[in-house]
Amino acid sequence: MTKFRPCIDLHDGRVKQIVGSSLSDSGAGLKTNFETDRSPAWFAELYRKDGIRGGHVIMLGKGNEQAAKVALAAYPGGLQVGGGITADNAKEYLDAGASHVIVTSWIFPDGKLDRERLERLSKTVGKEHLVLDLSCKRVCGADGIDSANGIDGVNSAAPRWKIAVNRWQTLIDIEITAENLADLSNYCDEFLIHAADVEGKQQGMDDELIVFLSKHSPIPCTYAGGARTLADLEHCKEISNGKIDLTIGSALDLFGGTGVKYDDCVKFNKA
Repeated sequence: MTKFRPCIDLHDGRVKQIVGSSLSDSGAGLKTNFETDRSPAWFAELYRKDGIRGGHVIMLGKGNEQAAKVALAAYPGGLQVGGGITADNAKEYLDAGASHVIVTSWIFPDGKLDRERLERLSKTVGKEHLVLDLSCKRVCGADGIDSANGIDGVNSAAPRWKIAVNRWQTLIDIEITAENLADLSNYCDEFLIHAADVEGKQQGMDDELIVFLSKHSPIPCTYAGGARTLADLEHCKEISNGKIDLTIGSALDLFGGTGVKYDDCVKFNKA
């Protein structure tokens, strides 16, 4: 059944909420929705107290390693961690308290799936401790028209999404398809998929992506991007037949948002 999944996004060692499409290596143009002096442990302890499991600690760039481990230590076994994870450092985050490690860019060097890396990582941590982040962006349909809009608001082609790596800066030539989801599910326990085009903008979710994932993901999957009200939780539950979990970030009152109260999300999960 659909559940609210919390997050702790870390940038420069601090808890922040940023517009995903504004991330870059240089830091120029970064758009920050929220920043706090509260420790990552404060948020982790809150999630632990309320029994909200499976939240994502995401390290957005370097310099966040210690902050991530502080959060994991505050909620052992209750949080997943991602950002810069490889087969060489994954186990140290599990030892620090993570239930799962979340991996994306490292298994797609040069824009291609490195199956040897994926197999080594899955064997190193165990399939049951691995989440693959297949965050993506929409691409144009076969006729060159944006599949989200088409002509006069009518979809001109089936929607397509390409995986985005390197903090969503780089689109690679691998799409979110039923075949790819089935293949990659053999190596991991869950998928985490941000709709990078709408992440942090509070302008609505990518409903078509949620529906697609609900039909074709053979393992648990969490969607993130664009949620702005509590009704979005109900909507996600409805259109996914309860199969897709939802992360809410910038709209949440915990992160300065006005659209969703954290306490209401806790009640939703308990109900």
